[in-house]
Amino acid sequence: MLVNFKEILKKAKEEKYAVPHFNINDLEWTKYILEECQELEVPVILGVSEGASKYMGGPDAIVGMVKGLIKDLNITIPVCLHVDHGQSFETCQKAIDAGFTSVMIDASKKELEENIRITKQVVDYAHERGVSVEAEVGHIGGTEDNITSSATNARLEECIEIYEKTGIDALAPALGSVHGFYKGEPNLDFERMKLISETLPIPLVLHGGSGIPDEMIQKAISCGTSKINVNTELQAAWATAVREFLKEDEEAYDPRKVIGSGEKKMKEAIREKVRLFGTKK
Repeated sequence: MLVNFKEILKKAKEEKYAVPHFNINDLEWTKYILEECQELEVPVILGVSEGASKYMGGPDAIVGMVKGLIKDLNITIPVCLHVDHGQSFETCQKAIDAGFTSVMIDASKKELEENIRITKQVVDYAHERGVSVEAEVGHIGGTEDNITSSATNARLEECIEIYEKTGIDALAPALGSVHGFYKGEPNLDFERMKLISETLPIPLVLHGGSGIPDEMIQKAISCGTSKINVNTELQAAWATAVREFLKEDEEAYDPRKVIGSGEKKMKEAIREKVRLFGTKK
């Protein structure tokens, strides 16, 4: 069933594990994630970037697809359909009206005062409709949807202010993670992460979960991170398997066989992340 993330992340924060946020890019992606998480009996957050939303046809098409898969596959785990890095109030509004159960408003590139103003506008609209809201403070670097940006770490004072003035349900403080694969060793500020988590009653979110060493992921969870976003690693696992399939069968042309050749590797990657995160029912 479709739910917002408030209850599943509250439990994760209390019991010190993380709920996976897996980005979806098409029907097959969504199906594989739902099937594997159902098999593992764990909740899942399906993230949709603005680029992926355009690729899949828009918010209404995505909601219809996800609801249809949940029904036809007999999915009984909690599923949260979430806007990932919504860049404007209008983007979040359209998704909410279409049936998304959660949104991230990312106004982190703006000055804090403007970030707070836009975030509060989204929170007011979302909460009236039972939708959860995630925001970002500081700025997470790297490349996502072909947009590259530099990182700026969040400060505790900023985190407190945006929480108190907006009523957000989760916060993604930029603390050294990046989108995409890392060039060199990740440098996460665990001390500040722990301080923010102990100061705020809401769950923290770690973006750029692909490529972070396992021990760092586990430390982040121990420091209060309750939601971890993964996209690049699933893409890489799927692409590697598809390349191997096409190399072995250069005459293959059925898209179902080509796309489906990445299913096993992708599901293995999903299972490994769920194990690493310690995700529970």
